[in-house]
Amino acid sequence: MRNIKYLFAGLLFGIVLVKSEVISWFRIQEMFRLQSFHMYGIIGSAIIVGMISVLIIKRFNIKTLSGEPIVIPDKKFNWGNVYGGLIFGLGWAITGACPGPLFAQIGSGFLVTSVTLLSAILGTWVYGAVRDKLPQ
Repeated sequence: MRNIKYLFAGLLFGIVLVKSEVISWFRIQEMFRLQSFHMYGIIGSAIIVGMISVLIIKRFNIKTLSGEPIVIPDKKFNWGNVYGGLIFGLGWAITGACPGPLFAQIGSGFLVTSVTLLSAILGTWVYGAVRDKLPQ
């Protein structure tokens, strides 16, 4: 019962995804075909909110609820992120789903998305199995 707030936050997030049509396969296809600004507007808004949030956290030394300082480490460029992003985008374009809205799509009755979810889980497992052998 302690974690019920996370259940409600997840339900609220799912409702927002459904109502904003982020889980719509047609909206995703419009985005990848450069036919609509809808998804770019949502993604761009999220990026701006994230940038402002990080700026506020750094500027005012915001702490966690338990009083610990929030540390955001600098990251160095890695070509693996580019390749991974391209693979991720290709999978997103083919399936019409990214990991965030998968559960909202399944909950909305698009049960075929279960194949995408199982594939994402399998891909994560395979990456974990071969991660030590990859150049990083």
